[in-house]
Amino acid sequence: MRQLSYSEAIREALRLEMRRDSTVFLLGEDVGQFGGCFGVTGDLYKEFGEDRVRDTPISETAIIGAAVGAAATGMRPVPEIMFCDFLTVCMDQLVNQAAKMRYMFGGKAKLPMTVRAPVGGGISAAAQHSQSLEAWFTHVPGIKVIMPSTAADAKGLLTAAIRDDNPVMFFEHKLLYPVKGEVPEGEYVVPLGRADVKREGSDVTVVATSIMVSRALEAAEKLAAEGISLEVIDPRTLVPLDEDAILASVEKTGRVVIAQEAVTRSGFSAEIAAVIAEKALDYLDAPIKRVGSKWAPIPFAGVLEQFILPGTEDIIAAVKELV
Repeated sequence: MRQLSYSEAIREALRLEMRRDSTVFLLGEDVGQFGGCFGVTGDLYKEFGEDRVRDTPISETAIIGAAVGAAATGMRPVPEIMFCDFLTVCMDQLVNQAAKMRYMFGGKAKLPMTVRAPVGGGISAAAQHSQSLEAWFTHVPGIKVIMPSTAADAKGLLTAAIRDDNPVMFFEHKLLYPVKGEVPEGEYVVPLGRADVKREGSDVTVVATSIMVSRALEAAEKLAAEGISLEVIDPRTLVPLDEDAILASVEKTGRVVIAQEAVTRSGFSAEIAAVIAEKALDYLDAPIKRVGSKWAPIPFAGVLEQFILPGTEDIIAAVKELV
């Protein structure tokens, strides 16, 4: 099967959906002629023109406000917020408008809007451009939340998100953009709410999101040499969450580590831990362990940034506390 980078897979999903459905359009800062801050939208401007790949002013409030209005009146907008940190600027449009509108109109209104936003650290972009804020949106009824970890999942999940009639937050880790993987050609859809077992194992379950999936797989390779078998579960979508897949793995292994890049306090790993504690406590042979960033803003200096962010060795250390 052919190889595409994560960013190429996202662009292919956008291109195919824009060709398939004339109501799909893109908007955001520098998504048009410049091709996106991280080059993801690339040449889509040349193919679809400025009417469907729209450069906007530097106003996240305007970007999401326009997208909400367009979605409510029959379009399928895909707004890009250049860094997920800037979602703080447009929270009212997302939380009080987009998330509530379909419910408050008794289902008569649809809000088919997919918000793309890069997340995560690792590029020395400092405290205001490096956060992982996905947990905020999982707390809001009416919003779906996706965090793909591979190029294939990025293509399939973005296609599903664009076709969904509800607002979807689509979080892309910056360090994943150049990472290549096998990606199916043509139409490819990954249903929302279906986790993926990235590696089967028997001793410890690692539930990992976004870039922490690849780090969990690295940890699994290293620990296999020591006779410790990890099962790596990628939820792929946080809302809806595939609880059954997670619980089935915990039932099998009896031990679980939950890995995210965001800080652990009030992170989505806490929600997964709560689900396991409420529904699979009797299967646990050891306490639930969580791995995440240290409780501090993300520094600009590379050496300090790496100290703050979680990595493969943190997962290994957590696993070894359980076995």
